[in-house]
Amino acid sequence: MTTPFPFTAVVGQDDLRLALLLNAVSPAVGGVLVRGEKGTAKSTAVRALSALLPAVAVVPGCRFSCDPGAPDPGCPDGPHEAAPGGERAARMVELPVGASEDRLVGALDIERALAEGVKAFEPGLLADAHRGILYVDEVNLLHDHLVDLLLDAAAMGASYVEREGVSVRHASKFLLVGTMNPEEGELRPQLLDRFGLTVEVAASREPDQRVEVVRRRLAYDDDPAAFAARWAGEEAAVRQRIVTARELLPQVRLGDAALRQIAATCAAFEVDGMRADIVMARTATALAAWAGRTDVLAEDVRQAALLALPHRRRRNPFDAPGLDEDKLDETLEQSAGQDGDGDDDPDGPGGGGQPAPESGPEGGGDTAARPEAGEGGEPRPAGAGAGEQAPVRAAEPFRTKVLSVPGIGEGAAGRRSRARTEHGRTTGARRPQGALTKLHLAATVQAAAPYQRARGRSGPGLVIRRDDLRQASREGREGNLVLFVVDASGSMAARQRMGAVKGAVLSLLLDAYQRRDKVGLVTFRGSGADVALPPTSSVDAAAVRLESLPTGGRTPLAAGLLKAHEVLRVERLRDPARRALLVVVTDGRATGGPEPVALAGRAARLFAAEQVASVVVDCESGPVRLGLAGQLAGELAGTAVTLDELRADSIAGLVRDVQGTSRRAA
Repeated sequence: MTTPFPFTAVVGQDDLRLALLLNAVSPAVGGVLVRGEKGTAKSTAVRALSALLPAVAVVPGCRFSCDPGAPDPGCPDGPHEAAPGGERAARMVELPVGASEDRLVGALDIERALAEGVKAFEPGLLADAHRGILYVDEVNLLHDHLVDLLLDAAAMGASYVEREGVSVRHASKFLLVGTMNPEEGELRPQLLDRFGLTVEVAASREPDQRVEVVRRRLAYDDDPAAFAARWAGEEAAVRQRIVTARELLPQVRLGDAALRQIAATCAAFEVDGMRADIVMARTATALAAWAGRTDVLAEDVRQAALLALPHRRRRNPFDAPGLDEDKLDETLEQSAGQDGDGDDDPDGPGGGGQPAPESGPEGGGDTAARPEAGEGGEPRPAGAGAGEQAPVRAAEPFRTKVLSVPGIGEGAAGRRSRARTEHGRTTGARRPQGALTKLHLAATVQAAAPYQRARGRSGPGLVIRRDDLRQASREGREGNLVLFVVDASGSMAARQRMGAVKGAVLSLLLDAYQRRDKVGLVTFRGSGADVALPPTSSVDAAAVRLESLPTGGRTPLAAGLLKAHEVLRVERLRDPARRALLVVVTDGRATGGPEPVALAGRAARLFAAEQVASVVVDCESGPVRLGLAGQLAGELAGTAVTLDELRADSIAGLVRDVQGTSRRAA
């Protein structure tokens, strides 16, 4: 068995370690989401936590880790008789991002269930994680159907496995810990809210601290057992402190003054729902127990806010997480000043403004907000040519109409275009390839029925053989690669017009985020085109690039299309199953170089020949319209929509699918 890196040997990352320890003291806090760049000890710290957790009392032989003091009455291995319990070490179960549904929730033997009426159940990871830690590395890359199962289990404290009327339920209460790199995409809001706390981590910029990180890592790699032995004393001390804090936790007093500060803070930052208030209360209580106190102080409330609120105050995926600490201090001081007698506030007046406990440079709430583009006085970008304008701020985003790729694909799970998937509505049946995962009951019975007499059936049950089983064919939705090709030339440079264009692209990016697409951004102006953002799952990165986009110069439309064609060619080699949707945002003008219009037409016909689904967002304005964007859409064999028609609530046009050359599929 591999010796884990000691928790106490992790250098810095004070907020991360504190958040994990608070959950060890009070699992009711609700878990931790760790956000940060690669190589910052996120996974190392999480894996090291399990060695510090106290042992768990279990019913001997129970595969579902029932507590002998209060066994689950519905346990599939039960009922459990009163008997002395045993102990085992606390578990940390890792959920791979590519895991199957059966691996997560467990699997039923459908063949035995049909033929013998026996509920033969093999537990999954949710059963293994019961009363322990469920750790998901790169949780933002987890497939949607697994996210749905996690949400159900986290909300109900139980896992249900149902297959064609056969149902098994078992308890599943776990500490959910996830790590993610925001550059690879964000989490669904529902799952994000399920994490009690969040911390932002980053590598230290202090040379001495970085030297110590390298020194300890090299020592661990040379001899893990010897390195762990050197830290055994510190590990034992922290383990005992967790036990002591757990014993003290029921005695901690959360007074009315602290509750008012919690409520005022959540209201001031306009977080949705009441979960934030509850998590803050539990976190502040755990902080007091960890410090060895029985009263919650104002500093506990402040630290709880920094850990529990940053991921809950985001209004859309393009908002940077974090809290305005000046606003937090002001809110705490005001709520403390409104307390009439102050008996419940040990710090007295103004206690809410005291500094938080010392934390490392990776503080969870100290994330700077994105600068707004196009503000007055913004300097011209380096290397800007004559006539180039500073970036323009995007207009407010809106809900867009659904743009989808026609036909049926087999790409990554998502919410945009039709696809053959393991999840969705049943459209038919087929013989299973490998293990049976989704039984088509009617087709199975129909296949077995003609042979019952020949097989000697004498009882009420069917005689089922492997050849009779039929797999359900299902149709769901996939995520696509949405490649934006944005005209940033002088013909688009009117400030009001470019603001509307950026607002439209931002709206489409928000739609891509909600539909789990990959996105890329190509811009063209002046003398050529640039890949502003290679295809990525980080939609907010595309939004940042869009905000800083300057405008001006000629309109090399052909260069933009050829650059997009090259991006799609490379991406097709990397991920052949993911279908592309080309979104060209332009007024259709083409200038610069010899025969720019004819060259743009030839470039557009490349996409038509390769049957790439495309849409042109027509940005032409004014009383006289040339219809050039519509002509471009014709060359692409796609569809043109105006900015007004792009709005979901617009009556200017109908909801339409992208009409690629795959009209041929109709």
